[in-house]
Amino acid sequence: MTPVLDVLPCPGPLPLPLLVTGISGVAGFNALFHFQRHYPGQVIGIRPTVTWQLTGPGIVPLDTEDLDALDELFREHRFRSVLNTTGNCALKSCELAPEMAHRTNVTSAEHVARCAQRYGARLVHLSSDLVYSGVGDGGYVETDPVDPVTVYGKTMYAGEGVVAELVPEAAILRISLPMGPSFNRHAGAIDWIQSRFRAGRPATLYFDEVRSATYCDDLNRVFEWFLRSSASGLYHLGGPRAVTLNQIGQIVNKVGGYDPKLLRGCPRKEAGPIPPRAGNVSMNSAKLIGLLGGNPFHPWPIDPRFVPTDRHWHEERSTNWRGSFTLLSQQLYRKPGGESVVEEILERLAGHRAVVSRD
Repeated sequence: MTPVLDVLPCPGPLPLPLLVTGISGVAGFNALFHFQRHYPGQVIGIRPTVTWQLTGPGIVPLDTEDLDALDELFREHRFRSVLNTTGNCALKSCELAPEMAHRTNVTSAEHVARCAQRYGARLVHLSSDLVYSGVGDGGYVETDPVDPVTVYGKTMYAGEGVVAELVPEAAILRISLPMGPSFNRHAGAIDWIQSRFRAGRPATLYFDEVRSATYCDDLNRVFEWFLRSSASGLYHLGGPRAVTLNQIGQIVNKVGGYDPKLLRGCPRKEAGPIPPRAGNVSMNSAKLIGLLGGNPFHPWPIDPRFVPTDRHWHEERSTNWRGSFTLLSQQLYRKPGGESVVEEILERLAGHRAVVSRD
């Protein structure tokens, strides 16, 4: 694997204040904490109005489908940069409600782009690896034709087009699975799997859906670089180690110390018609690496001890093996040995759960 850049080049100051949209998702949630830590008092995060549980300093309830409300927020704060992470990635929900998917993944992208253009803000827009079908061997580059198999993928690609048309100088970043904690501890790849195992419920994950998982710590560094720079166009942000969904389940199961019998697996063809599943949608990040002068991404997970060697790897537990949530948070939520906001996030989530339980 290409050596990882410990420090990314600094293309210039970050235009402030900054707006982060879509903070109920894993990428946006972790990015909000990163930027608020480094730029206190100058970062606002938007969460959907229905997500009442997500509260805190600088968090505003606002639906980006509401153009008037979004414009008013821009007028009030005069944002100079925007990280747009808004998107509904619930595959089944998008299949069953395509109008909702279009509203969340396309209309919201249009509104954010229009406001960024109107107020002269630097725009970095996130998209998804699921704009591809994964029928081949993966390793997609930016010039490969898209062929999404889901409503989610189709609407995310449509959102890319809207942003590129309205704000040609914007950067559009396709990400895969962002690996970090979620605000409710059951969103995103790690926490959804964990939520099943914690409750003693099985999780069925596919042997032949392949993704380019990436630590949120590393994604945050790249997001900041793009916000600071004038680089425009489309870039793939895929981690250097491609993993199947079932392998992710193995890793969470073993590192978290959960019952091995709770993990189940099957090929995609046994998943049923809704939602359709993509195959190997791993992405090649060579264009990004060339832009930065090196690789910004560590493999997920970093420690090779936690990489499955076969389909029964998670069942092998030596007498001195002690999987735990602590180990999981140290190895899977965060990049070991580097700066991380995970501890701050977990501390806040613990306090929030205590308040909710008292209420």
